[in-house]
Amino acid sequence: MNTWFQFKQFTIHQEKSAMKVCTDACLFGAWVAKKIEENKIKADNILDIGCGTGLLSLMIAQKSTAQIDAVEIDKDAFDQAKENIALSVWREKINIYHNSVTNFRSSNKYELIICNPPFYENQLKSNSDIRNKALHATKLSFIELANVLKNNVTKEGFAAVLLPYTFVKNFEEILFTQQLFIIEKLNIAHSSLHPFFRSMLLISSIKEDLLEYSLSIKKSEKEYSTEFIELLKDYYLNF
Repeated sequence: MNTWFQFKQFTIHQEKSAMKVCTDACLFGAWVAKKIEENKIKADNILDIGCGTGLLSLMIAQKSTAQIDAVEIDKDAFDQAKENIALSVWREKINIYHNSVTNFRSSNKYELIICNPPFYENQLKSNSDIRNKALHATKLSFIELANVLKNNVTKEGFAAVLLPYTFVKNFEEILFTQQLFIIEKLNIAHSSLHPFFRSMLLISSIKEDLLEYSLSIKKSEKEYSTEFIELLKDYYLNF
């Protein structure tokens, strides 16, 4: 596996991070960035919770003029993200902090919060403590995440969260206790022949009718779908 992933306008080095660049995270970053680019989300300040290699912050910085605060608890991942951001043309737009988001304090609330959280809660763990911290909800539970979203998002702001499809109902119930509501849900499948495996959620404190739709990554074994290419064409080298 390469220790780096080359995008059109930036590079993600990932040898220090337990969590590597993956398709669903790229798709999530592109989905959120498109909403900003099309003014469906207006945000001058953004919080990236658990930024890992800095992937989401950099994808959104490419499409946005917002100032971004990125928080990462793992020291190796923090160092990696700091390096990736410093090597990018958006280094002045992204501030990175080595901290737990539950301890992180900002003088401002955010108009947009993005999060690709550790989501294998209550499932078998690997023997690697670093990978467990990245993959499992041992350092940030869904209850804590919902509380962080409530305390850090502006009244008219949004949060965008990537989760396994099967975890959405549980998270939705937890969000409701904080008076937060899923207003948009994009369900992701590998193809039309596969079940949904991820959901991208847009969350607000203002309740609206749910907009729910789906996207398949591929339309055949060897060919990406038109919708997938459209979202990633400004990022992936081969599109």
